[in-house]
Amino acid sequence: MTNLQQRLLVGVAGATIIISGICLNQWTYLFVIFVISIISLMEFHSLVNSAGIATNKIVGVLLGLILMFGSFFVAAGYLKPSFYLFFFALTFILFFIELFQTYDKPFERTAFSFLAIVYTALPYSLLNYVVFRSGEYNFRIILGILFLLWANDTGGYFGGRFLGKHKLYERISPKKTWEGSVSGALFSIAIAFVLRYFFPEFNIWTWIGLSLVIVIAGSMGDLVESQLKRSLSIKDSGTSLPGHGGFLDRFDGLIISLPFIVVYFELL
Repeated sequence: MTNLQQRLLVGVAGATIIISGICLNQWTYLFVIFVISIISLMEFHSLVNSAGIATNKIVGVLLGLILMFGSFFVAAGYLKPSFYLFFFALTFILFFIELFQTYDKPFERTAFSFLAIVYTALPYSLLNYVVFRSGEYNFRIILGILFLLWANDTGGYFGGRFLGKHKLYERISPKKTWEGSVSGALFSIAIAFVLRYFFPEFNIWTWIGLSLVIVIAGSMGDLVESQLKRSLSIKDSGTSLPGHGGFLDRFDGLIISLPFIVVYFELL
């Protein structure tokens, strides 16, 4: 199969599984986010480790999952917000563990273990506040976010493939072009008009605003991940998604977009 065929097949299959889990109920949504979170966390640690940088993978992944699960139950109303005080204290166990290890650079190991949580687990945790922003689980909001994100990625990919001539940021991502970025933005805005009719919770301007947040932050997220891989001299974050690389490659735009999406909704 060609790279494009693999990309389409894996993309359609993955989107079907994700959409089905999100639409069914809040517990299948939690399972979907759990799977994406744990694979993303493990990919980040493996990515850094492959470049010769040590991390506390086991504790780092566990802390990330505790944050993700805890934020879900807080957002759903099952836990008090004081959970975060407990979690912040718990993260300092990373410092304590290093006292009993013999690594040459204990603070570097701790720093990258923290970065894994901030870069992957924290954004997915913020997603819980988006889907529960009305006080109950609303799958249409996250579907809208994903459709806008995927539209930006799809438009950017095909726009860059067939129209791309002018490099966007060659120093970090040689393949990305201005034509691809504009194509992705236009396709995402077009999808915002469609969402207005299927998901009437928001008016057209709210959907367009959300689209612009995703286009800008998502595109930056793609560059951030490219910069991370380039700084580590690695091509892809993983091989779990043929044609797409790894989960970090596939969800890099969502990861960086989510903090801005939460702020956007808070300002509405």
